[in-house]
Amino acid sequence: MASHTAAAAAAAAAASTRTNSLSRIFASSTRTVKPPPKHKTDIKPSPTPKPPAADADSIADKKPAKPLGAQPAADAPVSGAHHKLPKPLETILKGLLRQRDPDKLVSEFVEASTVSSRFRDRHRVYEVAVSRLASFGRQDGIEAIIDAQKPFLETSTEGFATRLIRLYGRASMPSHAAAVFNELPAKHKSTMAFNAVLAAYAEAQEFDGLVAAFQEIPASHPSIAPSVYSYNILIHSLCRKPDLSAALEAVLLMEKHDVSPDVITFNTLLNGYYNLGRMDDAEEVWDMMKERNLEPNAMCYNAKLRGLVAEGRIEDAVAVVERLEKDGPKPDTVSYNELIRGYCKEGRLQDAKKLYDDLIKNEYTPNKGTYETLIPRLLQAGELDCALGYCYELLSGKRSCRVTVGLLQDVVEALVEASRVEDATELVTMGRKKYYPRRGLRMPHTTEHHKLGAEIDEEESISEEKEREVEDETEK
Repeated sequence: MASHTAAAAAAAAAASTRTNSLSRIFASSTRTVKPPPKHKTDIKPSPTPKPPAADADSIADKKPAKPLGAQPAADAPVSGAHHKLPKPLETILKGLLRQRDPDKLVSEFVEASTVSSRFRDRHRVYEVAVSRLASFGRQDGIEAIIDAQKPFLETSTEGFATRLIRLYGRASMPSHAAAVFNELPAKHKSTMAFNAVLAAYAEAQEFDGLVAAFQEIPASHPSIAPSVYSYNILIHSLCRKPDLSAALEAVLLMEKHDVSPDVITFNTLLNGYYNLGRMDDAEEVWDMMKERNLEPNAMCYNAKLRGLVAEGRIEDAVAVVERLEKDGPKPDTVSYNELIRGYCKEGRLQDAKKLYDDLIKNEYTPNKGTYETLIPRLLQAGELDCALGYCYELLSGKRSCRVTVGLLQDVVEALVEASRVEDATELVTMGRKKYYPRRGLRMPHTTEHHKLGAEIDEEESISEEKEREVEDETEK
């Protein structure tokens, strides 16, 4: 009897300790989500209209059907519409995607978006405009664009409302994202919109603000229940802190609220521990997965490989990959990239090259990480032919992928220094055809090669952003 009493007391004490531990998840964060800062603006966009009963597109959709065989009048004005796009929609989209004047970008965007529902359905133009204004440091312009969309929230879809929040996340303006959430109609204050606010804070790396939003928004809106995705964002942020105990406790918190953690949850924890070199503590996470009957995937093992390589335990990492090849889950390109990185770190370049050959032989596809690990090491070792061969492979054929333009430029400059001007010229030409921008990939303008470099720069080239614009113009 005494033993049962003691056991009950111990269990109660453990439960109390766990409850206190869970409360510490929010202890270090600010309890109130801060309002967005105000920006002064010189932009004078077209005035934002009050929510119209219907815009030009929606009115057009409701026109009475014409008798069969009747031909519609070309460019006939829409009866009852107060606004109309001044040009065809595709022409306006194309112009906005190419617009580099921030003031014109804002005014033209606001004008088109307040008139046309079809324009408001084009996600890509919103992303490009916000990204470009952010690169100009024009947060005021971003506010003007998003403010112009707010009159349509009442009649919009949940997706449209969430997009506005995510746009502020893309611009690293999370307090504005939270403010938009607070202004949403009740029907759009959903878990999806809540997750968009969390993602905005995570993208801006404002982790205390994220924790505060995670705590306050569901408390203020009982209909919003954090999902596994919500908790995964929280745990990812907590894993950026030196003390990972709160991240572990968040798993217990989600289970307390009947939300089951998934493989992504534990993969996030594994990355957190291995990135800090806490190999032994990471074993606790593997045990937690086993207890919950969750099968780890290649990403989980890649986290372990990353930790082993960071500690210089390359042979242990090789053993892990060999075991995966035999028993599964099958390793992926990232798995091999970690081994390649380990070999390069130890100066075992020939082993790294052999592993690359094995990767190709086993029909894996090298990616950006593969080439950005190998090529700089090859240049350092003076293996210029091999580096050039890898560049040809990544720029052509089925293994084509994008790397940073600076990597290709380093190879170009090494070729020129070795007096291999023709090879350098060919590499620049191939890069231009793959839309690498001329401002980043060019022949060095030395006295000897200035004329040649100038001739190449005169060739038509399309930047990476322009390539995306061309793709967007073809979307329907």
